[in-house]
Amino acid sequence: MEREYVDAVIVGGGPAGIAAAMTLAKAGKEVVLIERGDFPGSKNVFGGAIYAQPTAEIFPEFWKDAPVERCNTEHRYALLGENDGTVIGYRNEEHLKEGHYNSFSELRPKWDRWCAEQAEAAGAYIVPETLVTELIQEDGKFIGVKTEEEEFYARVTIVAEGVNSVLTKKAGLHKEWESENVALGVKEVIKLPEKVIQDRFNLTDDSGVIYTIIGGPMKGSVGLGYIYTNKDSVVVGLGISLQDLQRNQMKPYEVLNLLKEHPIIKPLIKDGELLEYSAHLIPEGGYKAMPKLYENGLIIAGDAAMLVNNVHWEGTNLAMMSGKYAAETAIEALEKEDYSENMLSLYRKKLENSFVLKDLKSYKNVMGFIEKNSSAVMDFYPSKINEFFDNFITVDSIPKAQKYKNFISDIMKQRPIPKIILDFIKFAKLGGGILLK
Repeated sequence: MEREYVDAVIVGGGPAGIAAAMTLAKAGKEVVLIERGDFPGSKNVFGGAIYAQPTAEIFPEFWKDAPVERCNTEHRYALLGENDGTVIGYRNEEHLKEGHYNSFSELRPKWDRWCAEQAEAAGAYIVPETLVTELIQEDGKFIGVKTEEEEFYARVTIVAEGVNSVLTKKAGLHKEWESENVALGVKEVIKLPEKVIQDRFNLTDDSGVIYTIIGGPMKGSVGLGYIYTNKDSVVVGLGISLQDLQRNQMKPYEVLNLLKEHPIIKPLIKDGELLEYSAHLIPEGGYKAMPKLYENGLIIAGDAAMLVNNVHWEGTNLAMMSGKYAAETAIEALEKEDYSENMLSLYRKKLENSFVLKDLKSYKNVMGFIEKNSSAVMDFYPSKINEFFDNFITVDSIPKAQKYKNFISDIMKQRPIPKIILDFIKFAKLGGGILLK
């Protein structure tokens, strides 16, 4: 029987896969997207933000129709101690205005389903509830995929199946991720009345706030917590290095429960109703841990390609842009009828010329630095900031000058001056390296 080829087959209905399908379909190409879940987004774990500018490159003016939750106007950073904390933030109400949008909070099942509907309207064919079992390779070229029931042949195959990239492992394109390159994320979606959310988080209308949380029950670990506000729910979660979880014998849901009980966090979610609990692996290896991104007839995008900026908690926007660049590369390959590795290397060049790999390259040494200096970065200095503010605001019979002398003396006892100087030299080198990229 003669094989029937489509222009492209995409594995995975997350942001990377949907962005690729949308871009290909709008270009008039025949594209099939295969998703193992009931619908795109049904198996995705995410409680965060989508960024307006990159998203609009794929879905222009999406905010007019898409199921976005709140328009984020503020970002707060919470440095938590055992029972105290310092919270600082930046707010800009201009971000509520069209043309100045920065990011929107959203719930992935709703968002991904909407994106899939746009791709289908553009001409993409989506196959849900279907598991791809392996890639089809022939004469050194990838020519499609096998599912449990049938085969799909394609001129270009795009793998966007997420961090558990079984297909690329089977194809020998990369090995198992090392534990230091993967974090385990857990989150809860907690229902609260809209008015309560606005009052507790000091929000107006559809404005939203994002929290990045350091310390608390994650103290000393390579991990961060977060809070995102939706219309009538709040997402609270964290991500911790799998290596640290194993080393410290920590259970992520127990750490999350401790975080929710912290006196800075507890009042924000008080009397809320648990709607959802979920856990997911997060690729955190960054630039140095990326697998090869292309082969003859094959492109890898999104989390499967380790495209996550863990410093800024950016993953969805990188995934979407990688899907767009993968599709643009496939379109050029289709027009030239050239699906060779050399032709598809254009995908890597597109990523390198964009913020995606420029940012990942700038931050390529950050995780290694934090892992080697986690006790200082994630514990000692945040706790000292809290201690300083406690001294600063406390009024008692001790003179202020004496308090500050005691504070400095305690710091030097816990971390000698040579170590502090060395820490700041390391910070300066890391910061200089980022700025010079």
